Amino acid sequence: MKYWSLLSLVVLLNTSVLANENRGEARERIEPKGFLYGLGLAINQEIYKGYNYRIIPLPILGFRGDDFRVIGPFVSYDIFQISAIEITLQAAPRFQGFDNSDSYIFKNMDERKFSMDAGVGLSYEKNDWKVGVTTMFDVLNRSNGYEAKVNVSRVFRQGPLFFEPSLSASYLDSNHVNYYYGVNINETNPSTFQYQGQSALNTTLGFSIATPIFLGGFTRFAVDYTWYDNAITDSPLVEGNTNMSARLLFSKFF
Repeated sequence: MKYWSLLSLVVLLNTSVLANENRGEARERIEPKGFLYGLGLAINQEIYKGYNYRIIPLPILGFRGDDFRVIGPFVSYDIFQISAIEITLQAAPRFQGFDNSDSYIFKNMDERKFSMDAGVGLSYEKNDWKVGVTTMFDVLNRSNGYEAKVNVSRVFRQGPLFFEPSLSASYLDSNHVNYYYGVNINETNPSTFQYQGQSALNTTLGFSIATPIFLGGFTRFAVDYTWYDNAITDSPLVEGNTNMSARLLFSKFF
């Protein structure tokens, strides 16, 4: 029994080492391990009427290890790994919501609150490619909804610059859509009407560029462009069917 236990441990350790080697040199460079600190800023173009932008400061303090990662409020832990496949427990904030001071369109509406999501992810990483599938649930019971997401990306290196294009599809259930984009009958105002949100499938095209050449740290700039489903754009709260978001992050290691 001890022999088989030891053999199993050796196999798992070797599998983990090989998996890290197979991730790709460029991906290993843009996701170094250790304790880090820094600062970031995110700007999201909102699709709500009269609500132009949401600005989110992102203080960075965390740790990135082989299995455990915590970067500010974003946390993940690898519970199972075999070859290039990992199963991960995740938690992340959901920067959505509004109150009636944010825009005229929210007059007479109840506040929609910020929330936290938690769930599980499955990822495959090899030769600088990354394919991920995640399912995240609203653990604060704001919307009682969930999001299922599929993402594909690849890292390219050109000298000290790292480029990563990505494509993702996100399924939001009806509870989520109704909470953030629906209008109850007692919430209507002269600019809106009652609206019951249904499930939606959104598509996002992303691109990031990263480099270690500034101030002895690591700088990353990322842009996402999202196309929204009709279940969201048909809401009386919404104008347009696309939006853009950008993030600038700078971090250093202790």
